[in-house]
Amino acid sequence: MESSSRTLVCSVVFLDIVEYTKMPVAEQLQLKQAFNRVLAGALQQVAPRDRVVLDTGDGAAVTFLGDPEDALFAAMTMRDMLQGQAGDGLAVRMGINLGPVRLVRDLNSQINIIGDGINVGQRIMSFARPGQLLVSRSFYEVVSCLSRDYAALFTHEGSRTDKHVREHEVYSVGAGIPRRSSAPAPAAAPPRGLLGALVAPGPLGLNRSTYIVAPLVFLALVGFATRLKERGEQRQAAALAVPAPAAPSAQRPALPPRADKAPAAKLERPASAPAPGQVLIAVLPWGEVFVNGKSRGVSPPLRVLDLPPGVHTVEIRNSNFPPHVERVQVRAGEQVRVRHRFQ
Repeated sequence: MESSSRTLVCSVVFLDIVEYTKMPVAEQLQLKQAFNRVLAGALQQVAPRDRVVLDTGDGAAVTFLGDPEDALFAAMTMRDMLQGQAGDGLAVRMGINLGPVRLVRDLNSQINIIGDGINVGQRIMSFARPGQLLVSRSFYEVVSCLSRDYAALFTHEGSRTDKHVREHEVYSVGAGIPRRSSAPAPAAAPPRGLLGALVAPGPLGLNRSTYIVAPLVFLALVGFATRLKERGEQRQAAALAVPAPAAPSAQRPALPPRADKAPAAKLERPASAPAPGQVLIAVLPWGEVFVNGKSRGVSPPLRVLDLPPGVHTVEIRNSNFPPHVERVQVRAGEQVRVRHRFQ
């Protein structure tokens, strides 16, 4: 990648570790190492030639030279991965901007990024809360036009003013491709006529039919109890009429067990079920995951599936592309990866 005097329009993801400068040096080193590991994992699906990573000390700035979806889903992947690191004190703010940048060589002859695109990316990041991902209006307007599913990811957060008194429209990014929520069915109209009169509310808030059915139920219960009492008296009289059997003169010896009767077999405990295996899912930009024909969720945010040992058919569907199908062999206690990028 050569230095260029041309202005490029790129997507920039700015990341910042919250309160990094207030921590002791030993804790800074530990958190920065964890941060670098998570960032490297989030960028695995983006080719090195399509990105430039700058270390900012308390975070990083990543410039994506290719598709803007790469910046969006890399940032979403990192946010989801960081949720598992929250208990370790690793909290990160994230911002994305689409704007003009230039590639230059620094004093160490390394590629550097300058321009308004990266500056605004830092401002957008500064408005985010710990664990939140915000994007600028320029990035939102481009990505939201690519797909209806992309547009549904964003929520307008309003206008923010930076320290240079420059206003920025910001949008927050949701957890994943949202599904349509089923609206509650409207209440059915009450029936008319005789049926409507029976189900209409009466005294004490009960339906009028209750005052008709309750006496009938009471009479049926009384008749049933009377019938049971009569049967009990008849059985008692029959028992008194039968003479008791005479006592035997001598106690009969116990009969030996039959030779042809085999002893009952002992029940064997079923063997414990084998431990499940894990399927690690990585999909770009997104896809609904089906295992053996059954939907298991949308990735991202879905990343891990626990499956019993055996051969399973994994299908990934995206409404804008042909589906991707793989057959995977899952072994107990082991992990297998399924990666796919829709293009």
